[in-house]
Amino acid sequence: MNLSVRDTAGLLEVSEKTIYRWIKQQVIPAYRVQDQYRFNRAEVLEWATSRRLSVSSEIFREPEAEDQPIPSLLDALEAGGVYYRVSGVDQATALQEVVGLLRLPEEVDRAFLLRVLLAREAIASTGVGDGIAIPHVRNPVVLHVRRPLLSLCFLERSIEYGALDGQPVNTLFTIISPTTRAHLHLMAKLSFVLRDPDVRRTVLGQESREQIIQAIGRAEERLARSGARRGAAAARPEPEKPGVGDRSGGRKRGSSSRRVKEPCN
Repeated sequence: MNLSVRDTAGLLEVSEKTIYRWIKQQVIPAYRVQDQYRFNRAEVLEWATSRRLSVSSEIFREPEAEDQPIPSLLDALEAGGVYYRVSGVDQATALQEVVGLLRLPEEVDRAFLLRVLLAREAIASTGVGDGIAIPHVRNPVVLHVRRPLLSLCFLERSIEYGALDGQPVNTLFTIISPTTRAHLHLMAKLSFVLRDPDVRRTVLGQESREQIIQAIGRAEERLARSGARRGAAAARPEPEKPGVGDRSGGRKRGSSSRRVKEPCN
Protein backbone atom coordinates (compact mmCIF):
# COMPACT_ATOMS: atom_id res chain seq x y z
CA MET A 1 0.00 0.00 0.00
CA ASN A 2 2.63 2.48 -1.09
CA LEU A 3 0.69 4.60 -3.61
CA SER A 4 -1.36 7.69 -2.86
CA VAL A 5 -4.36 8.90 -4.87
CA ARG A 6 -2.08 11.30 -6.75
CA ASP A 7 0.47 8.56 -7.48
CA THR A 8 -2.22 6.22 -8.78
CA ALA A 9 -3.80 8.93 -10.93
CA GLY A 10 -0.40 9.59 -12.49
CA LEU A 11 0.28 5.92 -13.23
CA LEU A 12 -3.16 5.42 -14.79
CA GLU A 13 -3.02 8.78 -16.60
CA VAL A 14 -6.38 9.94 -15.23
CA SER A 15 -7.45 12.74 -12.90
CA GLU A 16 -7.56 12.38 -9.13
CA LYS A 17 -11.30 13.02 -9.40
CA THR A 18 -11.59 9.86 -11.53
CA ILE A 19 -9.72 7.85 -8.90
CA TYR A 20 -12.10 9.06 -6.19
CA ARG A 21 -15.06 8.14 -8.39
CA TRP A 22 -13.66 4.61 -8.89
CA ILE A 23 -13.13 4.31 -5.13
CA LYS A 24 -16.74 5.34 -4.49
CA GLN A 25 -17.93 2.82 -7.07
CA GLN A 26 -15.68 0.19 -5.43
CA VAL A 27 -14.19 -0.84 -8.77
CA ILE A 28 -10.51 -0.15 -7.99
CA PRO A 29 -8.62 -1.98 -5.20
CA ALA A 30 -8.01 0.61 -2.47
CA TYR A 31 -7.36 0.71 1.27
CA ARG A 32 -8.26 3.42 3.76
CA VAL A 33 -5.37 4.08 6.15
CA GLN A 34 -5.73 6.89 8.71
CA ASP A 35 -8.41 8.67 6.66
CA GLN A 36 -6.32 8.51 3.48
CA TYR A 37 -6.59 6.11 0.56
CA ARG A 38 -3.62 3.92 -0.30
CA PHE A 39 -3.08 1.52 -3.18
CA ASN A 40 -0.89 -1.52 -3.77
CA ARG A 41 1.19 -1.08 -6.93
CA ALA A 42 0.87 -4.73 -8.02
CA GLU A 43 -2.91 -4.76 -7.48
CA VAL A 44 -3.40 -1.51 -9.39
CA LEU A 45 -1.32 -2.84 -12.27
CA GLU A 46 -3.27 -6.10 -12.37
CA TRP A 47 -6.55 -4.17 -12.25
CA ALA A 48 -5.53 -1.81 -15.06
CA THR A 49 -4.20 -4.65 -17.21
CA SER A 50 -7.40 -6.69 -16.85
CA ARG A 51 -9.39 -3.66 -18.03
CA ARG A 52 -6.95 -2.79 -20.80
CA LEU A 53 -6.39 0.69 -19.37
CA SER A 54 -3.44 2.80 -20.36
CA VAL A 55 -0.58 2.71 -17.83
CA SER A 56 2.15 5.36 -17.70
CA SER A 57 5.74 4.26 -18.29
CA GLU A 58 6.43 5.90 -14.91
CA ILE A 59 5.57 2.46 -13.50
CA PHE A 60 9.17 1.56 -14.35
CA ARG A 61 10.73 4.38 -12.30
CA GLU A 62 11.79 2.90 -8.96
CA PRO A 63 14.64 5.03 -7.55
CA GLU A 64 14.96 2.82 -4.47
CA ALA A 65 15.81 -0.19 -6.66
CA GLU A 66 17.79 1.34 -9.52
CA ASP A 67 20.83 -0.81 -8.70
CA GLN A 68 18.86 -4.00 -9.39
CA PRO A 69 18.62 -5.41 -12.94
CA ILE A 70 15.32 -4.88 -14.74
CA PRO A 71 13.91 -8.14 -16.09
CA SER A 72 13.64 -8.40 -19.86
CA LEU A 73 10.32 -9.55 -21.28
CA LEU A 74 12.13 -11.16 -24.21
CA ASP A 75 14.53 -13.07 -21.93
CA ALA A 76 11.62 -14.24 -19.77
CA LEU A 77 9.70 -15.47 -22.83
CA GLU A 78 12.71 -17.29 -24.24
CA ALA A 79 13.19 -18.94 -20.83
CA GLY A 80 9.48 -19.82 -20.50
CA GLY A 81 8.80 -20.95 -24.07
CA VAL A 82 5.97 -20.83 -26.61
CA TYR A 83 3.64 -23.84 -26.86
CA TYR A 84 0.91 -24.79 -29.35
CA ARG A 85 -2.16 -27.03 -29.23
CA VAL A 86 -2.21 -27.20 -25.42
CA SER A 87 -5.11 -29.32 -24.22
CA GLY A 88 -7.76 -28.42 -21.65
CA VAL A 89 -11.55 -28.30 -21.60
CA ASP A 90 -11.95 -25.65 -18.89
CA GLN A 91 -9.91 -23.21 -16.82
CA ALA A 92 -8.69 -25.80 -14.31
CA THR A 93 -7.57 -28.42 -16.84
CA ALA A 94 -5.99 -25.81 -19.13
CA LEU A 95 -3.96 -24.32 -16.26
CA GLN A 96 -2.97 -27.82 -15.18
CA GLU A 97 -1.53 -28.43 -18.65
CA VAL A 98 0.24 -25.06 -18.60
CA VAL A 99 1.82 -25.75 -15.20
CA GLY A 100 3.03 -29.11 -16.50
CA LEU A 101 4.80 -27.36 -19.40
CA LEU A 102 6.53 -24.65 -17.35
CA ARG A 103 10.32 -24.92 -17.16
CA LEU A 104 10.50 -24.81 -13.37
CA PRO A 105 13.20 -25.96 -10.94
CA GLU A 106 12.63 -29.49 -9.64
CA GLU A 107 11.99 -28.25 -6.11
CA VAL A 108 8.94 -26.19 -7.16
CA ASP A 109 5.70 -27.90 -6.14
CA ARG A 110 3.62 -27.81 -9.32
CA ALA A 111 0.46 -28.93 -7.55
CA PHE A 112 0.83 -26.00 -5.15
CA LEU A 113 1.43 -23.61 -8.06
CA LEU A 114 -1.75 -24.82 -9.75
CA ARG A 115 -3.75 -24.22 -6.57
CA VAL A 116 -2.30 -20.70 -6.28
CA LEU A 117 -3.12 -19.88 -9.90
CA LEU A 118 -6.69 -21.13 -9.52
CA ALA A 119 -7.08 -19.17 -6.28
CA ARG A 120 -5.98 -16.03 -8.12
CA GLU A 121 -8.56 -16.66 -10.85
CA ALA A 122 -11.24 -17.17 -8.18
CA ILE A 123 -10.63 -13.60 -6.99
CA ALA A 124 -10.97 -12.12 -10.48
CA SER A 125 -10.36 -13.44 -13.96
CA THR A 126 -7.02 -12.56 -15.53
CA GLY A 127 -8.66 -12.55 -18.97
CA VAL A 128 -7.72 -9.24 -20.61
CA GLY A 129 -9.83 -9.51 -23.75
CA ASP A 130 -9.51 -10.73 -27.34
CA GLY A 131 -9.09 -14.30 -26.16
CA ILE A 132 -5.99 -13.54 -24.05
CA ALA A 133 -5.45 -14.19 -20.32
CA ILE A 134 -2.42 -13.55 -18.11
CA PRO A 135 -2.52 -16.10 -15.25
CA HIS A 136 -0.06 -15.33 -12.44
CA VAL A 137 0.33 -15.60 -8.69
CA ARG A 138 -0.38 -12.63 -6.44
CA ASN A 139 2.71 -13.21 -4.30
CA PRO A 140 5.58 -14.37 -6.53
CA VAL A 141 8.01 -14.83 -3.64
CA VAL A 142 6.29 -18.02 -2.47
CA LEU A 143 7.58 -20.03 -5.44
CA HIS A 144 11.34 -19.47 -4.94
CA VAL A 145 12.19 -19.52 -8.65
CA ARG A 146 15.63 -18.24 -9.67
CA ARG A 147 14.68 -16.20 -12.75
CA PRO A 148 11.56 -14.70 -14.33
CA LEU A 149 9.62 -16.97 -16.67
CA LEU A 150 6.97 -16.01 -19.20
CA SER A 151 5.31 -18.84 -21.08
CA LEU A 152 2.91 -18.41 -23.98
CA CYS A 153 0.45 -21.25 -24.50
CA PHE A 154 -2.06 -21.51 -27.34
CA LEU A 155 -4.95 -23.76 -26.36
CA GLU A 156 -6.24 -26.43 -28.69
CA ARG A 157 -9.76 -25.17 -28.05
CA SER A 158 -11.12 -21.92 -26.63
CA ILE A 159 -12.48 -22.09 -23.07
CA GLU A 160 -14.78 -19.99 -20.91
CA TYR A 161 -12.55 -17.84 -18.68
CA GLY A 162 -14.74 -15.09 -17.25
CA ALA A 163 -12.96 -12.37 -19.25
CA LEU A 164 -14.41 -8.86 -19.08
CA ASP A 165 -15.28 -8.81 -22.78
CA GLY A 166 -17.13 -12.12 -22.42
CA GLN A 167 -15.01 -13.82 -25.07
CA PRO A 168 -13.60 -17.33 -24.52
CA VAL A 169 -9.84 -17.59 -24.06
CA ASN A 170 -7.37 -19.51 -26.21
CA THR A 171 -4.09 -17.70 -25.41
CA LEU A 172 -2.40 -17.81 -22.00
CA PHE A 173 0.63 -15.73 -21.01
CA THR A 174 1.76 -17.19 -17.67
CA ILE A 175 4.12 -15.11 -15.50
CA ILE A 176 6.32 -16.68 -12.83
CA SER A 177 8.68 -14.25 -11.05
CA PRO A 178 11.33 -14.54 -8.33
CA THR A 179 10.52 -11.11 -6.84
CA THR A 180 7.64 -8.65 -6.65
CA ARG A 181 9.71 -6.11 -8.59
CA ALA A 182 10.30 -8.55 -11.44
CA HIS A 183 6.58 -9.39 -11.40
CA LEU A 184 5.61 -5.73 -11.70
CA HIS A 185 8.01 -5.08 -14.56
CA LEU A 186 6.89 -8.13 -16.52
CA MET A 187 3.21 -7.32 -15.99
CA ALA A 188 3.72 -3.70 -17.06
CA LYS A 189 5.83 -4.55 -20.09
CA LEU A 190 3.44 -7.26 -21.23
CA SER A 191 0.55 -4.81 -20.90
CA PHE A 192 2.43 -2.36 -23.12
CA VAL A 193 3.55 -4.78 -25.83
CA LEU A 194 0.12 -6.41 -26.14
CA ARG A 195 -1.12 -3.05 -27.44
CA ASP A 196 1.54 -3.10 -30.17
CA PRO A 197 -0.11 -3.87 -33.57
CA ASP A 198 2.77 -6.11 -34.70
CA VAL A 199 2.65 -8.14 -31.48
CA ARG A 200 -1.13 -8.44 -31.57
CA ARG A 201 -1.02 -9.65 -35.18
CA THR A 202 1.54 -12.38 -34.46
CA VAL A 203 -0.10 -13.49 -31.20
CA LEU A 204 -3.72 -13.45 -32.35
CA GLY A 205 -2.65 -15.15 -35.57
CA GLN A 206 -0.73 -17.78 -33.57
CA GLU A 207 2.27 -17.35 -35.82
CA SER A 208 5.59 -19.16 -35.39
CA ARG A 209 7.71 -18.98 -32.23
CA GLU A 210 10.39 -17.02 -34.07
CA GLN A 211 7.92 -14.44 -35.40
CA ILE A 212 6.27 -13.94 -31.99
CA ILE A 213 9.58 -13.64 -30.15
CA GLN A 214 10.93 -11.19 -32.73
CA ALA A 215 7.77 -9.06 -32.59
CA ILE A 216 7.87 -8.89 -28.77
CA GLY A 217 11.59 -8.09 -28.85
CA ARG A 218 11.02 -5.19 -31.24
CA ALA A 219 8.13 -3.86 -29.15
CA GLU A 220 10.22 -4.02 -25.99
CA GLU A 221 13.03 -2.10 -27.71
CA ARG A 222 10.55 0.59 -28.76
CA LEU A 223 9.28 0.77 -25.19
CA ALA A 224 12.84 1.18 -23.89
CA ARG A 225 13.58 3.98 -26.38
CA SER A 226 10.34 5.73 -25.46
CA GLY A 227 11.20 5.51 -21.76
CA ALA A 228 14.68 6.90 -22.39
CA ARG A 229 13.26 9.87 -24.31
CA ARG A 230 10.76 10.60 -21.54
CA GLY A 231 13.48 10.38 -18.92
CA ALA A 232 15.68 12.82 -20.87
CA ALA A 233 12.78 15.24 -21.29
CA ALA A 234 11.98 15.08 -17.58
CA ALA A 235 15.61 15.85 -16.72
CA ARG A 236 15.62 19.11 -18.71
CA PRO A 237 14.86 22.21 -16.61
CA GLU A 238 11.71 24.01 -17.69
CA PRO A 239 11.99 27.70 -18.52
CA GLU A 240 10.62 29.97 -15.85
CA LYS A 241 7.23 31.48 -16.58
CA PRO A 242 6.61 35.13 -15.69
CA GLY A 243 4.37 35.61 -12.69
CA VAL A 244 1.44 38.02 -12.67
CA GLY A 245 2.61 41.52 -11.82
CA ASP A 246 6.31 40.51 -11.82
CA ARG A 247 8.26 41.54 -14.93
CA SER A 248 11.39 39.81 -13.69
CA GLY A 249 9.76 36.41 -14.31
CA GLY A 250 9.45 35.43 -10.65
CA ARG A 251 6.35 35.09 -8.51
CA LYS A 252 4.94 38.32 -7.24
CA ARG A 253 6.31 39.04 -3.81
CA GLY A 254 3.88 38.06 -1.10
CA SER A 255 1.79 35.79 -3.33
CA SER A 256 1.17 32.15 -2.48
CA SER A 257 -0.32 29.04 -4.02
CA ARG A 258 -2.55 26.67 -2.13
CA ARG A 259 -3.16 23.06 -3.10
CA VAL A 260 -6.80 22.08 -3.01
CA LYS A 261 -7.32 18.52 -1.82
CA GLU A 262 -10.37 16.66 -3.07
CA PRO A 263 -12.56 15.28 -0.33
CA CYS A 264 -12.46 11.52 0.25
CA ASN A 265 -16.15 10.86 -0.17
